[in-house]
Amino acid sequence: MKPERAFIAERTAAQHCPELLRRGPLPAELLKLFERAGERLARSLSAALAPLLGADTPRIDPTPARELRADELAEGCAGLGAHSLFAAGADEAPLLTILDGQAVLCKVDRAFGGRSEVPAHLPERFPPSAEQMIDRIEGLAGQAIAAALGGETALALRALRREGRLSDLDAFAPDERLAVMRLDVREGARASWPVTLALPLAALPALVGHQGHAAPARPAPRAADPAARPFADLPLPLSAVLVDMQVPLAAISALEPGCVLPVAVARAVPLRIGASTIARGTVGAQDDRVAIKLTQIA
Repeated sequence: MKPERAFIAERTAAQHCPELLRRGPLPAELLKLFERAGERLARSLSAALAPLLGADTPRIDPTPARELRADELAEGCAGLGAHSLFAAGADEAPLLTILDGQAVLCKVDRAFGGRSEVPAHLPERFPPSAEQMIDRIEGLAGQAIAAALGGETALALRALRREGRLSDLDAFAPDERLAVMRLDVREGARASWPVTLALPLAALPALVGHQGHAAPARPAPRAADPAARPFADLPLPLSAVLVDMQVPLAAISALEPGCVLPVAVARAVPLRIGASTIARGTVGAQDDRVAIKLTQIA
């Protein structure tokens, strides 16, 4: 089918600026930022735990961060543990820390002079002595996390609740995507024990101080040069107002050829472009032509 007339665009198609078209960070990029925050956390947490553990400064090694669903994390944390939920950042995103239950009971036994011995079957809940140990570790870990996350400023962190079983905490929806990282704490020749961090992948940019891709730098604004193109060749009508007087309507209606109107030329003649006065000057002569000598630039 051949159209009888040409199609004409109704309006210009929308064109988005680069800032709107810029893609967001990929999960792999966010996990790398989380790992770097984990390295900072390992250094600060190592120094914080040394007085509590009663030994030399422990070595803490962060493992690579990974993406998991909340139900996948729950499958690996079915046993007894100290599962602490925090509200992190200005949006109070949920942040979960997990202390291994066996490791906590070992620390309690050693604090009372034991040899870090724990029963083969862990109890259903922590004894009061273990709760006190967890409180101290949780407080130290919270301060270290707040200092390590948040970019240039410390992260606001508020403890919400703690449960011995992750299923009782109900911290995340089962299908929520999480960023998970484990830190292995090693005290000398003893076996290492884990501290696990988990938070929603969607909340990771704000919590690790991610600002997105930097916007292209804009040149500093500068005044337009009237002597440069394309302004230099632009013609503008310039008028010199020699006489500006008021005449009654009756006198104007009586005008006829031969009438003489006395006028007085102003000392400062205004030069105008449209309705704007750009300069003032005095009337004179140059090369046998009437000229205006500028005395003031508006």
